Amino acid sequence: MTAPLTRPSEKRSLELVENLTEIRERVRQAAGSSHASPPALVAVSKYKPAADILVCYDAGQRDFGENYVQELVDKAEALPRDIRWHFIGTLQSNKAKILASIPNIYSVQTVTSAKAASGLNKALHAERAEPLNVLLQVNTSGEDNKSGLVSTGDELAALARHVLAECPRLRLHGLMTIGSLSESLEAGVENRDFAMLVHTRDTLQGVLRAEFGGEKLSAWGDGAGRLLLSMGMSSDFEAALKAGSDIVRVGTGIFGERHKKGEQKGEQTSVP
Repeated sequence: MTAPLTRPSEKRSLELVENLTEIRERVRQAAGSSHASPPALVAVSKYKPAADILVCYDAGQRDFGENYVQELVDKAEALPRDIRWHFIGTLQSNKAKILASIPNIYSVQTVTSAKAASGLNKALHAERAEPLNVLLQVNTSGEDNKSGLVSTGDELAALARHVLAECPRLRLHGLMTIGSLSESLEAGVENRDFAMLVHTRDTLQGVLRAEFGGEKLSAWGDGAGRLLLSMGMSSDFEAALKAGSDIVRVGTGIFGERHKKGEQKGEQTSVP
């Protein structure tokens, strides 16, 4: 680490630990016995100070997510190197080299093009011990303001093939979606975005197993040819887990309401 971080107040530290503990328990209960392995909880720390992250780190949290490249770079430099950083913001191909330079970058969940995948693969150091996990972002809701590939058509399968065949320093970890908030607010109704991503994953797995099979099965997902799913945020992670999500991204539920730099308290921001 660089210079010592200023610790939050005792009240703030207790709040963070209590929130994290509650979210972990809710994740455990929502997952139940339906998951072969415990789901991963990514604490989304966008706009939150590194000191808040350190409190959660001291409570045993290791997976953290960031939306902006420079913010991730700065926090990775200031915080312990055994943190697993997940990039969950829009990926621009010209930022791939910067992301790849972060020693403990664990996954990039928002890959949508062969150009970005190739950029990450090229920029990764040859001595990196493990491949960089990448997830392909799928726009399950069809909303214009959401990034991601459509769940139907050939683009998604073509990108998956490209990662497997042309990007040896990447691991095709799975699929990610943000989904529509309105879907998550309809109590008792199946979330169509989650169901769509499950169906898309199952279809893509069938294609990849038929084309790559054998030894290549260990080159993606859980190591046995099963692609993981990243879906569910603070407002809907329990529904996502019940639908089969392997990774949930929770920000507000752990860190509280966020404010962009320069915003006054009380203003709302859209966050995971």
